[in-house]
Amino acid sequence: MKHSEYSVIIVGSGAAGLYAALKIASQISLPDGVLLITKSSLGESNSKYAQGGIVGVIHQNPDDNVELHVQDTIKAGAGLTNKKVAEYISKVSDDVINDLIDLGVNFDSDKTGKLNFTLEAAHSFRRILHVGGDATGKGIVETLAQKVREESNITVVENSMAVELLVNSNNECKGLILYNELTNEHEIVYSSATILATGGLGQIYKYTTNPNCATGDGVDLAYNAGAVIQDMEFIQFHPTALALSPKSKDRFLISEAVRGEGAKLVDKSGNEFMVNYHDKRELAPRDIVTRAIFKEMQKTKSQNMFLNASIIDKAKLLMRFPTIANRCKDNGIDISSTPIPVAPAAHYSMGGVKATVEGKTSVKNLYAIGEVASTGLHGANRLASNSLLECVACAYELADYLSFTNLIPPKKIDASIMTTIGVYEAPINEFDYDIEHLKSELKDLMWNNVGIIRSEEGLISAKNQIDEMKNEFKRNRKCLNRDEYEYRNMLTIAGLIVESALNRKESRGAHSRSDYQYLSENVEHSNLIKKSKEGELINA
Repeated sequence: MKHSEYSVIIVGSGAAGLYAALKIASQISLPDGVLLITKSSLGESNSKYAQGGIVGVIHQNPDDNVELHVQDTIKAGAGLTNKKVAEYISKVSDDVINDLIDLGVNFDSDKTGKLNFTLEAAHSFRRILHVGGDATGKGIVETLAQKVREESNITVVENSMAVELLVNSNNECKGLILYNELTNEHEIVYSSATILATGGLGQIYKYTTNPNCATGDGVDLAYNAGAVIQDMEFIQFHPTALALSPKSKDRFLISEAVRGEGAKLVDKSGNEFMVNYHDKRELAPRDIVTRAIFKEMQKTKSQNMFLNASIIDKAKLLMRFPTIANRCKDNGIDISSTPIPVAPAAHYSMGGVKATVEGKTSVKNLYAIGEVASTGLHGANRLASNSLLECVACAYELADYLSFTNLIPPKKIDASIMTTIGVYEAPINEFDYDIEHLKSELKDLMWNNVGIIRSEEGLISAKNQIDEMKNEFKRNRKCLNRDEYEYRNMLTIAGLIVESALNRKESRGAHSRSDYQYLSENVEHSNLIKKSKEGELINA
């Protein structure tokens, strides 16, 4: 196989990966530059589809403060948020928001140039900044992607995915194996710092707001490299995704900000129901709103509930949410007069690779930032719009940390790494799997057994079926194509979620068990698992 060397490798091109690449390339002298790998096209990511906005506790909003934001984050996190992490992320928001503005991100403002702030569920203050009304992620990602393309010290490789990390016997990451989908070739890439910014995993569920690329690749890479994985049971299901029909798996996100501006959840008769579930009604934490909608759907044997946005002033509604209005209009729905059919969908993973705010993992020289990482910020349930902030805040801190590190790619590779390389140089049995069908089976299984409400019986059944699917799929390492690699990764992720869900014998935040209705008295702040030397799943 051919090989190459870079000072830094970044896997993923969402907000975290793009911002990290820019900050590292601009702040650090890199003799071999930065390699930015993206599985699809540059910028295709969960970040791109984030509508609501990004939290900004900034000096332009003087009535807000870090303490209030931290309190909201901890309350939404159901007791599992790491307070020190929340404080850091909140404090640095002023720096990173203003840095994004300097880079050209055009946050919405009034005629005088004053930034517009909105309110979202479980926030006690209007602190959410947005771009283009409801296209915040797109605005941030497109701006950063353009800057990355202009940076001569960043090499972008599209349509390629990292398929295995090169970790030696001293628990040091020395780079990775790269698979190019267009050439169907594997390549060795050496580096002294490998950064996972691969985003989420929503595609393991039947219904999700995530793009097709969100298959949990980074968690799979880290887990198989021996890194500690944390809190995988906490999957956030967004309460309001466009639900046109049960057969439509494309669940377009209907931003929480619509409810922040006054929209109400109603049943098919127009009756509001959130008053029966929480005193904050539509602005309750996401997990509560999701379960409320789910229970109403079960109670009425309906495929969806409705979001009535017609009570918002029409001019304001269409100006504030043009993306949502146009998508609904394409499907025959005028949101200014007609309730929007909505249902929950898998949206965000609070768990992931255990990492510090600067991205350090339990494997030396391996870093994780953004949704793939679990820093402890989100606890058991993410506070709205904290995710985009975490992406850029941790990338900001990582770049600062790496500026004090000697980033010279390794020149000598030991035998333990050569063994891994040999796997990808060997021929492979070309038996043809029906990957689309296999993915569909896994998605159905996860939605039905490991979804919004879980039980011991359903989780054990899912575990047994996933184990059987793993046994039937023989490509545990080298695969023939991207679809096979994704399915391989999805099986790993599904197994980790199930195992973690079985371990947490309580209902907390986004993890709801029908057989454990109440929070335990002794809060377990983390649910840590890793891969043993024998390849088995163990408690870390």
